[in-house]
Amino acid sequence: MRVVLQKVTAGSVTVDGEVVGAVDRGFVALVGVTHDDTQAEAEMLARKVAYLRVFEDENGKMNKSALEIGGGVLVVSQFTLYADTRRGRRPGFTNAAPPDVAAPLVETFADKLQAEGVARVEKGVFGAMMQVEIHNDGPVTIILDSDELKK
Repeated sequence: MRVVLQKVTAGSVTVDGEVVGAVDRGFVALVGVTHDDTQAEAEMLARKVAYLRVFEDENGKMNKSALEIGGGVLVVSQFTLYADTRRGRRPGFTNAAPPDVAAPLVETFADKLQAEGVARVEKGVFGAMMQVEIHNDGPVTIILDSDELKK
């Protein structure tokens, strides 16, 4: 499982002209799932996101988590995080899990963020054509990969 995590001052997802999810200060989490991912990976990454200390403390140091600042997380499924670009010019997406595997794990990720105490968890619409607006703060962008975290 992969998460591209962007620290934001604001983020939103629009589907068919309607905002379906939005957060202010916090994260936009772009979440990709591969075939062998399980609930354990989703829960591990959600914990990592909730407690990751990248928000400024009173001394301007990145020393606080989303939990500590009362930040939100906007969760957006993104199968393209598993694009295979090794050959040709058109990426292949066979490394991405099919919707019946991926959708429940994206939900588990969002549910675990809420269970950890994240103040506001919003979501995009799985499988929809979404317009994602991200006001990156810093900019701070971190890539989390469950395979790398398990090493």
